[in-house]
Amino acid sequence: MRLGSRDIDYGWIVVAAVSITETVTWGIIYYGFPVFLRPMERDLGASRVAITAAFSVGLGVAALAALPVGRWIDRHGGRGLMTAGSCLATALTFAWARVESLPALYAVWFLMGLAMAATLYEPAFAVVVSWFVRGRDRALLTVTLVAGFASTIFMPIEAWLLVRVGWRSALTILAVVLAVVTIPIHALILRRGTAAVVTRASGGPPSPGPGMTLREASRTVVFWVLFGAFFVGNFATAAVAVHLIPYLVDGGYSPTVAAAVIGWMGAMQVPGRLLFVPISVWLGARWMVAAVFFGQAVGLAQLPLIARIGSTLPFIVVMGASNGMSTLSRATSLAQIFGARHYGAISGAVALGANGARAVGPVGASLLLVALGVYPSVFWALTASLIVASLSVLLFGAGVKNEE
Repeated sequence: MRLGSRDIDYGWIVVAAVSITETVTWGIIYYGFPVFLRPMERDLGASRVAITAAFSVGLGVAALAALPVGRWIDRHGGRGLMTAGSCLATALTFAWARVESLPALYAVWFLMGLAMAATLYEPAFAVVVSWFVRGRDRALLTVTLVAGFASTIFMPIEAWLLVRVGWRSALTILAVVLAVVTIPIHALILRRGTAAVVTRASGGPPSPGPGMTLREASRTVVFWVLFGAFFVGNFATAAVAVHLIPYLVDGGYSPTVAAAVIGWMGAMQVPGRLLFVPISVWLGARWMVAAVFFGQAVGLAQLPLIARIGSTLPFIVVMGASNGMSTLSRATSLAQIFGARHYGAISGAVALGANGARAVGPVGASLLLVALGVYPSVFWALTASLIVASLSVLLFGAGVKNEE
């Protein structure tokens, strides 16, 4: 079965739909937490470590739920699951606004992990992949480009609401926005595409595994290479996000400048994603995936040398652009290697490691700091791990081929 022009046209409607819902969901659920961190500490009478641990619990649950979520989408499509996820996220945001104790916050964010697993990038990517055989890179790029502005749009709005009405009322307002935007879009627009059943014989692109199951994929070397590489990449990214500010402040930078470095690094993800498709065409997918990890290694290697370099700008550009490309490289490489039919399950399995690394990265980096003694040693260790990940993709990633 070939994809017709109507399928392709509706595929782009789906892309537009999830671009909107991803922006809103990331902006409210994920980026709202740090905005409301300090007032939560004050009202709940808990330490920053205790409050942020609730966020880590949610990320951990989301990682564990990624595989069953992917299997569900492969079998049933994303409409029901993402709609239910948005309903759950809305209800939990209302509940979040009303927590009066630390255990209640943990309960909300444990369940929020399930909502995030059903609404953030992995299910959205699975829905998009089901609509595209060719042009998949551009479709995924569009989603990540739009959603890349989630923090830029929502964090200032959330900060403004915090000042005007307080964090509880702000969350109540944001819960209404989440419900009004995401629930009807998921319920009314999302459909399952036909690319998931296209094979080589019926016009799909040549691929070593046009419809590999998760069990078949897990028997290949390239699956485990990518699993480990994206675990390392996300661990390093999460570690830097949490530990960069104290490291820069200890090095003589003001807290404002250190926070600005984080912000500009996030902003550099957008041009990084814009460059992803043309660079991927030039290098080929295998070299592109390896280059993402090498770019992260080059960025991290600058941190121990920041005093000699005399500027954070090269770090911001290289690390930010590489992080922006990482999300796309994971989505596109898995679809190209293993095919679209069981993409949700395979993507969910890889996300189990990648998103789990995001949850444990900050704590893991703290343990590395205790073991190694100083931040430069931690950054060198992470740099070495990323170089190993990059070389592993080059040596063992023979299944990563260009999309025809």
